[in-house]
Amino acid sequence: MLTYGNKILRTFFNKAGQQQAVWLSNSLASSTSVSNTYKNFYNFSSEKKDDDKNAEYVNIIYVNKDKSEVKVRAKVGENLLEIAHENDIDLEGACDQSLACSTCHVILDNDLYDSLPIAKPEEEDMLDLAYGLTETSRLGCQVKVTKEFEGTKVTLPRATRNMYVDGHKPKHH
Repeated sequence: MLTYGNKILRTFFNKAGQQQAVWLSNSLASSTSVSNTYKNFYNFSSEKKDDDKNAEYVNIIYVNKDKSEVKVRAKVGENLLEIAHENDIDLEGACDQSLACSTCHVILDNDLYDSLPIAKPEEEDMLDLAYGLTETSRLGCQVKVTKEFEGTKVTLPRATRNMYVDGHKPKHH
């Protein structure tokens, strides 16, 4: 039997799509009885998933704006923005990986930068808007982790430039 919260969630999912329904699901979970079965059916769980036993992982160090370092275990094939969000690292990603902003701007080590595929023209256009642009800057949403990332540092710039919302920082999903 569906609870009232589940009925709202199902209606919202059908009208708004999964991205917004995930947000609603997480909001309802803290205030309403949303069944775990329904949340898991649509993969709405906000809890971290167990490691995929067949996946490869590397160790990466994120250097925060305040120069503190956070060591993370990153799944090969995920992008730097997803990994940052999974590890509560303050990398914004305002456009939801649609190449419409530069808020997931990261600075990479020279060797790592040189080993990556060249950035698409759309990424280059958005990087032109990034605060603190360097020769090794990339958008975190466009950089997929490979085995070559083992032990490397990913540095966050001191600030971001969000053209869409002045002063507001959206929370990652």
